[in-house]
Amino acid sequence: MDMSYDVVVIGGGAAGLSAGLTLGRSRRSVLVIDGGEPRNAPAAHMHNYLSRDGVAPGELLAAGRAEVKAYGGEVTGGSVVSATKTADGFLVTLADGRVAEGRRLVVATGVVDRLPDIEGLSGRWGRDVVHCPYCHGWEVRDQPIGVVATGAVSVHQALLFRQLSADVVFFAHTAPPLDDSAAERLAARGIAVVEGAVVALDVEDDRVTGVRLSTGVVVPRAVVAVATRFVPRVPEGLGLDVVDVVFGDEVVGARVPTDATGATSVPGVWAAGNVADPMAQVISAAAAGTAVAAAINADLINEETALAVTALRS
Repeated sequence: MDMSYDVVVIGGGAAGLSAGLTLGRSRRSVLVIDGGEPRNAPAAHMHNYLSRDGVAPGELLAAGRAEVKAYGGEVTGGSVVSATKTADGFLVTLADGRVAEGRRLVVATGVVDRLPDIEGLSGRWGRDVVHCPYCHGWEVRDQPIGVVATGAVSVHQALLFRQLSADVVFFAHTAPPLDDSAAERLAARGIAVVEGAVVALDVEDDRVTGVRLSTGVVVPRAVVAVATRFVPRVPEGLGLDVVDVVFGDEVVGARVPTDATGATSVPGVWAAGNVADPMAQVISAAAAGTAVAAAINADLINEETALAVTALRS
């Protein structure tokens, strides 16, 4: 890769590649650094992406990389260990020692989903252990679904999955006791509440068959839904702000805050995708990358025009 670019994009998912594509089409020199750990890697397909519904996540990313390169952008694999401010922009250092300089920086590094410590849960993640009814709901419709509670957000999650199946069970697990309103709402929709800690999932023939409680009781289920905790991947050295993501009165994760253009608290750094909005779906993340790229291009044009005006006057 070259040493210096108009923009360096950290993150090669939907948001980062969309930013790279828009910048390339604006004749900006751009480098997209792909860490190779997309959030939706365990899923066989992605959904709600108009004209690409049901496409494998890897297929979308491969097409995106090709499109960025077609407009002169560069895409490289690698893990970023630090990004620091310099007199002229930013210096990005990769784990293998390579460095790149950018006048502007896009952070599109996504989040990591932290799952409850339940045996068998992580191994089924993205298959028959799900969290988003919009991402996976149609595929699990009419099946016996169990929602493992992690907090108040799980009640909302259970009601969403009830739209997709008449057979939904709410596992209280170790979450705080339900208040009267939440219990009434679940009861009104015919969602049974099972008390007791969940310790494991039963799996047979490569599929979930039940949810095992600490008492030894196994409740037959074919699908398990669980709310994760969102942990943003934040590059070291930038000093980016990180704020809590709150649902009701509960903290469910964290994110990098931005303004309406995607600009962060650090001048010259924009953020797009799940690192800024953990609940954004793939199509939303892609749209955010495009919007951020447009804002950066305008910012660079303003800077270049100011320099040109100064040169003209002199």
